[in-house]
Amino acid sequence: MRILVIEDDATTGSYVAEGLREEGHVVDLVENGRDGLIQATAGDYDVLVVDRMLPGLDGLALIKTLRGAGVMTPALFLTSLGGVDDRIEGLNAGGDDYLVKPFAFGELSARVAALGRRPQTTREETVLRAGDLEMDLIRRRVTRAGQEIDLLPREFALLEHLLRHKGRVQTRTMLLEAVWDISFDPQTNVVETHVSRLRAKVDKPFDRDLIKTVRGAGYMIEA
Repeated sequence: MRILVIEDDATTGSYVAEGLREEGHVVDLVENGRDGLIQATAGDYDVLVVDRMLPGLDGLALIKTLRGAGVMTPALFLTSLGGVDDRIEGLNAGGDDYLVKPFAFGELSARVAALGRRPQTTREETVLRAGDLEMDLIRRRVTRAGQEIDLLPREFALLEHLLRHKGRVQTRTMLLEAVWDISFDPQTNVVETHVSRLRAKVDKPFDRDLIKTVRGAGYMIEA
């Protein structure tokens, strides 16, 4: 298998990489989260072994970004954070397995082999489009008619959700849950405010509106 190890501790990283190479795997080793994200996105790997506490970009954010971009390579978190909540957080972030340090190499090898045997998941698009609007999920860049649009993180998340559900109405409740992680309907106009701001950037400077209001239902981007 082709395996990417992302580990900032030089001793641990070398130990894992060399052990996997001795078993016949092709292994790349990087020491920080940002380089790991680039490598995992560009490389055709079978398994990722990811430390949670990484410089530049922590392991949780790295895996979340990959999953959001449609990179579904199986990932094993290798970490000293061994609490139940830590394991749940890692799995919810998109990790497939979780091994706590200190560990036995034999167990790590067996877990990596098990992940490698899983059927490959189809890779999703890393660029979302609607008309002349493009969202590059890897570069976190939005353009319309070739003109770059500067979005705040929450605006980006809102637009991403609408694009992923293009052609389908998204209710206020759906948007609160998906973008703000609010599972109840508080008396707030946060959705309306952010949709208005998003329209000012995505629609107002251009000839055609992409973000539609469906009266009494919610919002959508037409397919």
